[in-house]
Amino acid sequence: MKTIYLISLFLLVFMAGCKNDAPRYVIGVSQCSDDSWRHKMNGEIEREAMFYDGVAVEIRSAHDDNAKQREDIRYFIDKKVDLLIVTPNEAAPITPVVEEAFDEGIPVIVVDRKILSDKYTAFMGADNYEIGREVGKYLAAKLGGKGNVVELTGLSGSTPAMERHQGFMSAISAYPDIHLLAKADAAWERDPGRVIMDSLLRIYPRIDAVYSHNDRIAPGAFEAADQLGRADDIVFVGIDALPGKGNGVELVLDSVLDATFIYPTNGDKVVQLAMDILNMQPFPRETIMETAIVDPVNAPVMKLQTAHIADLDNKIETLNGRIGGYLSRYATQQVVLYGSLLVLLLVAGLLLVVYKSLRSKNRLNIELSKQKAQLEEQRDQLSEQRDQLIQLSHQLEEATHAKLVFFTNISHDFRTPLTLVADPVEQLLADKCLSGDQHRLLLLVQRNVNILLRLVNQILDFRKYENGKMEYSPVSVDLLQCFENWNEAFQAAILKKHIHFSFESEPHTDYHTSADIEKLERIYYNLLSNAFKFTPENGKVAVSLSPFEKEGQAFFRFTVANTGSLISAEHIRSIFDRFYKIDMHHSGSGIGLALVKAFVEIHGGTIRVESDERQGTVFTVELPANKGQSDIVPPSSEVSIPSNLPADLTEEEGEMEQGYDSNRMSVLIIDDNADIRSYIHGLLSAEYAVIEAADGAEGIRKAMKFVPDLIISDVMMPGIDGIECCRRLKSELQTCHIPVILLTACSLDEQRIQGYDGGADSYISKPFNSQLLMARIRNLIDSHQRLKQFFGDRQTLAKEDICELDKDFVEKFKMLVEERMGDSGLNVEDLGREMGLSRVQLYRKLKSLTNYAPNELLRMARLKRGASLLASSGMTVAEIAYEVGFTSPSYFTKCYKEQFGESPTDFLKRKGK
Repeated sequence: MKTIYLISLFLLVFMAGCKNDAPRYVIGVSQCSDDSWRHKMNGEIEREAMFYDGVAVEIRSAHDDNAKQREDIRYFIDKKVDLLIVTPNEAAPITPVVEEAFDEGIPVIVVDRKILSDKYTAFMGADNYEIGREVGKYLAAKLGGKGNVVELTGLSGSTPAMERHQGFMSAISAYPDIHLLAKADAAWERDPGRVIMDSLLRIYPRIDAVYSHNDRIAPGAFEAADQLGRADDIVFVGIDALPGKGNGVELVLDSVLDATFIYPTNGDKVVQLAMDILNMQPFPRETIMETAIVDPVNAPVMKLQTAHIADLDNKIETLNGRIGGYLSRYATQQVVLYGSLLVLLLVAGLLLVVYKSLRSKNRLNIELSKQKAQLEEQRDQLSEQRDQLIQLSHQLEEATHAKLVFFTNISHDFRTPLTLVADPVEQLLADKCLSGDQHRLLLLVQRNVNILLRLVNQILDFRKYENGKMEYSPVSVDLLQCFENWNEAFQAAILKKHIHFSFESEPHTDYHTSADIEKLERIYYNLLSNAFKFTPENGKVAVSLSPFEKEGQAFFRFTVANTGSLISAEHIRSIFDRFYKIDMHHSGSGIGLALVKAFVEIHGGTIRVESDERQGTVFTVELPANKGQSDIVPPSSEVSIPSNLPADLTEEEGEMEQGYDSNRMSVLIIDDNADIRSYIHGLLSAEYAVIEAADGAEGIRKAMKFVPDLIISDVMMPGIDGIECCRRLKSELQTCHIPVILLTACSLDEQRIQGYDGGADSYISKPFNSQLLMARIRNLIDSHQRLKQFFGDRQTLAKEDICELDKDFVEKFKMLVEERMGDSGLNVEDLGREMGLSRVQLYRKLKSLTNYAPNELLRMARLKRGASLLASSGMTVAEIAYEVGFTSPSYFTKCYKEQFGESPTDFLKRKGK
């Protein structure tokens, strides 16, 4: 590991040494055009930038196009350059985009030409107004104070053109005999200057001087005059004075121009100013470059100087190229050196790895020898354990057989007393003298006796199947007709839970087959009843029947699918095992699906189950299409509900709150077993208003809606069980005060502890004694009724008898009433809104806690405050009435007398005595 670490570290160092250094600063240059003056300035910028480490310069030319220059500047903004140098083509079109760059935080140096804004960092350029004045003074002297002049300007929208014209006009205004014949826009170029000058020469017979705004316009004007033979009579003046062939100095020497004025490029000074800005050094915001005249007198000297400077520039560029070559060779040699070192290091590392591998191999050989001995010893132990497991397997098989024999025997023993119970119950039900309650209780007994018989029969049937004694009596049946008739038995469950049920089959198909009609019926009913049982309200149950072929044999396939239930992969593997239950929250014996699988296999078929969150759970049964039996048994037209259909699916749901009386004490019963709910309802209906809920979720909703005086809940329920239901109710403000009794068939102390931890007030085990249940209900309700007064003078809440939520609720209500007592418009809706409850919820909550309605409590609080003010202040009765929120003194007096037995006036008289 150390070797690999060192190699990785060296690679990082190598990569860091070989990578190109990123520039420290990037400077963007936006030039308005691509003339010789700009070329000279760009060369000076690039040469000067070489003297600064880590500075990269990118130059873009707009070629006298405003739109192109705007694109160039936005390109630099997007690139996030560190500084922007701009020579605007025209002021007005370029100003907004320069401002945009400045607002983005990019320093901006405006060079040569100005913009129509102060949003720039610095400006560098000549004083164009002063240059114009110098030209004017020179021509006035040259012409002896009189003559006709033509002015050929640069681009009219650029600031140099405007300022040079203004300076020129300022100078010649002192000479009334000098006349400006024409002013024309030559766009800084030679060809437009030639064309315009040709036109002017044909218009004006006498032109004494031509003032060109740069040295490119001036030669064009001279060429036009020369072609017409008038060049010798005209004085030509330009601006720029650049060295080199075809530029201003050469034009003076060639007698094309009489004079030109220096307009310095100063690209090196622009870069120096940029570095001062980037390095946060002091810098001038306005830098004005000096100008001077170049005429035939000083032009030769200028030429010599500029030639010498150009020679030096060439030498600098040559040296720069050589330095670049040296640096390139140095970088190559550095890469070769690092590569060689890396190869050496890798070789050394490989040698070290090989050495360590050899040592590890020797060590492993020794360890493997030891492990081989240990494995041989473990093999002998495993052989011994295998023999023990075989013996234990035989013992377990014998024990399982003994258990099944025991279940079979005890099941036979159960059948006799159940038969003796069932027959007398049927005889009693035939008695016409029974009262309604007696008849209902006997029906309840009969239904549950049948359930017990079904469970006993399932055990006996499964025992027969395991012993190979299960009888198979096939007859010819029509699967489609059977299924359609059996579906009728589930109409009550469909209506009760608002389930969307669908049955599909392929039309024009013969569904006749040979099957044991009784076992087939039990397969179908067991799967469909489970589907309805575990499908939530408004869910979907779908059955489909279709033929198919498998290995050349005809088969029928039917599927039972339901939404809302999910069986994990772990449980799917064992769901058809005998006595297997998914968890404690799913009721049932755990033998139903095992028996279904047995019946399917008797028919030579297969059954499987699939489950996921999207489609729910799907049971698929495939049965061979055996058509050898000729005796056809038609399905019964009268559909009877088989004994294996759960009782809670056979009951039609009536209006649960039918006859609910809000003036009576109310009890909410939460249980998934309809018979239990019906039985407890019958016990309580004489004394209490009873509300029913078939599961925990419905129970929570109805508890929040009705705020009952007591809740009875079963513990074992699908979905939200009783313990979780209790915990949620005790954590809600609207229901935390309600006593909860939990019913359970499990007597484990651990479950009782969970229930009490969840906030349960009592625990009663099934089967329960009705008198015990009634006594416990009365006791809890009576205890709760003792919490009546919370605004009385001598009664206060017993703080140990109410939950923390209720304490906070009471304190909040007291504070709210005290704060808003003087508001005569305060009502129950306002109080409920402030407390976060509806008007009905607030009424039921306060009525349950204090035995008073919210309006009564508000009136009592106002009267108590009024009594206190009567006793301790000098206020009048009317002032006190309005102070505590009564709408009139007379109503205050009436309520006060009803509460305290005397009027406020009588109290004041008694107080005065």
